[in-house]
Amino acid sequence: MEKVTGIKSVDFKITALGHGVVNWNGPTTLTGDGGKTVDNHTLPKLRGYTNLTGKEKEGTGYKYKKEATDIDFKKTPLYISQNCIRHHLFRDQAFDLHYAGDKNLQQVLASITGLIRGYVVPSSQCKRTSPLLMEDFVDQLGNGNFEQFGQAGERDSSSFFSKTTFGDTEYLSYGSISIEQLQFISLDKKFDRAAMVIKEGQGEAIATAVQDFIQSLNTDLKPIATFHANYIRLGTIFEEGEAGILLNNDAIKAIVEYTLGMISELSIRQAKSYMYVDEITVDYNDSSKMMRIKHSPGSIAVRPEADYATYFYAK
Repeated sequence: MEKVTGIKSVDFKITALGHGVVNWNGPTTLTGDGGKTVDNHTLPKLRGYTNLTGKEKEGTGYKYKKEATDIDFKKTPLYISQNCIRHHLFRDQAFDLHYAGDKNLQQVLASITGLIRGYVVPSSQCKRTSPLLMEDFVDQLGNGNFEQFGQAGERDSSSFFSKTTFGDTEYLSYGSISIEQLQFISLDKKFDRAAMVIKEGQGEAIATAVQDFIQSLNTDLKPIATFHANYIRLGTIFEEGEAGILLNNDAIKAIVEYTLGMISELSIRQAKSYMYVDEITVDYNDSSKMMRIKHSPGSIAVRPEADYATYFYAK
């Protein structure tokens, strides 16, 4: 059986810097002064945090809540969720999918949303799985603190509220671009993964639109997007294929480099807080070890040392 060789994924390590909280978790029920339960404290997203102490009031089932200051920022660090990161990474097209339907999916497919972000159109079940994996951005400094606030005007218990805020932040994250998911665009309902439903003779036109878009990302390369009625995954027993578009090495290279550029330029500004990517280290991974940049940083390839792997063939 033919073995898949070449770069199987492009993995990366991200270091980001910032100040304050850009991804809040909202009001959280805690214990306030005098042991009373309060709902006026706002917490950021904290990895592994629970507002319960682990103690129960006998015979009642009531579980005691923690106090607002009962937080260890090293054990439960601040983080920015990968959903928040993806929203801001694709902010230019963040709301375009609200208007996606059967008649304009070619425009979606020939875009960064169609090629990298991924999408689902509920009305037709057309979908494109995102080749981009992003982990949460986890803070390394732990500069959290408790802040009490008071609203102007009449002073009563409802006019006071508090927040867990942060000073300077430094985030660490990892991500990966799957070459298998990136290089093939299914246009066939056979395996329930059609990016769009096509009519007879439409496949070539879609491939041309995708190719033209990828060409616009890097005019120095020669990307080719090829439509075929029967692409088969390497290693299958019955060689059952599906109609779709296969991207060549230059096309993959253009998309990968553009995506890495987007990530390296990512910044988020929310009210009085911000975060920006400071450094990105890339591994062109041709091994079978997923995310080796995290576990074996000494064995990474910072430049491509082979072509991208090919997982499909036409028959």
